[in-house]
Amino acid sequence: MTGIASKAQLRMSFLRYALFVVPLVLLLGILSGRASNSGYGNAWFAALAKPEAMPPGWVFGAAWTFLYILLGLALAMILHARGARGRERAIGLFVVQLLINYAWSPAFFAYHKVDLALGMIAAMIVLTLAAALLFARIRKAAALLLLPYLAWLCFAAYLTLGIATLNPGAETLVPQAGSADISL
Repeated sequence: MTGIASKAQLRMSFLRYALFVVPLVLLLGILSGRASNSGYGNAWFAALAKPEAMPPGWVFGAAWTFLYILLGLALAMILHARGARGRERAIGLFVVQLLINYAWSPAFFAYHKVDLALGMIAAMIVLTLAAALLFARIRKAAALLLLPYLAWLCFAAYLTLGIATLNPGAETLVPQAGSADISL
């Protein structure tokens, strides 16, 4: 028996990575958002003034689902490229930016740290760009899968900057609670 795998064996190897990594990346993203009460259902977020380009709430759920699937596929491609030069460094950068991504929702929605969230997005953009360049040396397709994510991060940075600009002191904003008084 030789040490060379057939094309079918290589496809199955990639499929095993993808079947584990894609749902994991997606699940962790969903958990991050749910745990921090992200979205329009968050009373603090609902009370903020938002930029005109702010899309409706359903867009965020659809976009992040799609993007997490792409991120999972890109990571699976690089994990599958065992023995590739620079693979560990590429995976390391990718994982660091992904951890920052998962921490963004709690920072913004749970702790109301708009400036910190903006800095986190800037870090994600830089780290993802660096990871994409390293991915391109290993698998060009994996790098291409990161491009929609980079575009969305830039849009998210624009929205977060808009929120920071429109809501100075957003961290201290307390949404108006409903009144229990009965008026006659």
